[in-house]
Amino acid sequence: MKGKKMASSLLAVLMLTGALTACSSSKDNASSNDAAATKSPETSANNTGGVDTSKEAKLTYYLWGSEGVQNKAILAEINKKLKADINTTLEIKYIDWPDIATKYPLLFASGEKFDLSHASPGAPVNYYTLASEGALVDITDMLDKVAPKLKAEIPASVWENTKVKGKIYGVPSLYSEYTPSGYAYRVDLLKKYGMEKIASIDDMVKYMDNVVANESFPPINGKAEDAQNMFRMLVDTTGQWLNAPGISTNEINLVTKSAEDYKTVFSPAYTQEFEDWAVKMREWADKGYWGKDVLSSSLGSKDNFRAANSAGYLTHTQDWLGQYGGDKTALPGVETDFYTFAEANKKIKRKMGVDNSTVISVNSENPERSLMVIEKFMTDESYYNLIQNGIEGKQYVMENGVKKQPAGFNEKTDGGGFAAWSLRNDKFVVPTDTENPIRNSLFAEWDKVAINDPYNGFTFDPANVTTEIASISNVNSQLGVQLMLGKTSKDPKAAVAEYREQLKKAGIDKVIAEVEKQLAEFVPVN
Repeated sequence: MKGKKMASSLLAVLMLTGALTACSSSKDNASSNDAAATKSPETSANNTGGVDTSKEAKLTYYLWGSEGVQNKAILAEINKKLKADINTTLEIKYIDWPDIATKYPLLFASGEKFDLSHASPGAPVNYYTLASEGALVDITDMLDKVAPKLKAEIPASVWENTKVKGKIYGVPSLYSEYTPSGYAYRVDLLKKYGMEKIASIDDMVKYMDNVVANESFPPINGKAEDAQNMFRMLVDTTGQWLNAPGISTNEINLVTKSAEDYKTVFSPAYTQEFEDWAVKMREWADKGYWGKDVLSSSLGSKDNFRAANSAGYLTHTQDWLGQYGGDKTALPGVETDFYTFAEANKKIKRKMGVDNSTVISVNSENPERSLMVIEKFMTDESYYNLIQNGIEGKQYVMENGVKKQPAGFNEKTDGGGFAAWSLRNDKFVVPTDTENPIRNSLFAEWDKVAINDPYNGFTFDPANVTTEIASISNVNSQLGVQLMLGKTSKDPKAAVAEYREQLKKAGIDKVIAEVEKQLAEFVPVN
């Protein structure tokens, strides 16, 4: 099965990617055909778990992000251990952040030979599509023979969420995580204005009004990508609305009324709530809540925040928690808090393990050895620390159970690390001085009230509406973004009317009908 290329629906997703990148990163869904044909496992012997490791295996592992200056040194230490334990070495290749939307789908569509990669339902081509289109190795039976420790480590319920047509095509992460969107803001300014906390849009408006009146910088100082965050705020704060599968949850897209009524899909553009929101966004823009050049700016709100040129930034919870150390370094003495848009309406969605998975390419010549490598990284703490933290004493030190940077650490010469979040395991995670210590208590509270994503396991096949999706994406990347940032040339109500008309012409009704048709027989895996 050398040089295997993907079927037409994956190629259709690749074609759509160019149109969807206008609104930053995308989440394109594609088809749900019969489960993939898989590559035959290696010839087994009685060496390591029944796998013949007498011949060295050289594996290629694709990760997102750029290469840290010390990554080669860290990888050399990893390869020493892999060579000694299972006669294997890794080469890591990188898909840099700006290239993910185009190069990640191409990685699978091109038929390139490689072994391991990150996968997710939220990737530019999603996990369920890759599995159903024949891009990934079926590891269901292989787990018992090759990686029994790994299979036992991951709960059966988590494995269940990775299944496509009853088969397992990826190894899910064991990392507890929530990623609802929200607004990170300065506590010192909040206290200055006599406020205690931001827990509603009204609170946020009060804070932003005070910033405009009293500071030399705006409340939010970002770029066009913040249009997506404004749309997320609309969805998360409106009744029981949830993002529905379809065009892309990173763009202005489709919603459903609730987690219970998840098969009734509609475009929020045709609701009174959307029109009211567009009017509100014009008011916010006119009041100076963000820069006048927001549509052309190249600097994001987080960068401006750290340069003391804004009073907050829009992001998701996990990112805010992880930015704790960087924010404190950039703004000494400044603490931040976070307004989570979905919290008041009890719509915090639980992240499933499949949201970050490690997969084996169907073009891998060593699928069993690849699975053994995944097992090492996720069940052996010495491997885990190398791939997640680096070399102790060089990239990190442990002090009283807390991970810190060594004395004299210089990021430009000593920095290193891999975006290998799919390999994380809670039992090996240690507190770090760069992450907000509130994480554990916050997540513990959300664990009590979080809901499951009703679309977990759903794969949307765009084959019948490829042209319409591309047209809708074009409408969203232009007028939709302007509406969400209050920058339309017309009165916002007139602009909404035009937006609705353009969506009709682009085929929004046909897309909605197609999504509902495919949802009709869908049963969630939760």
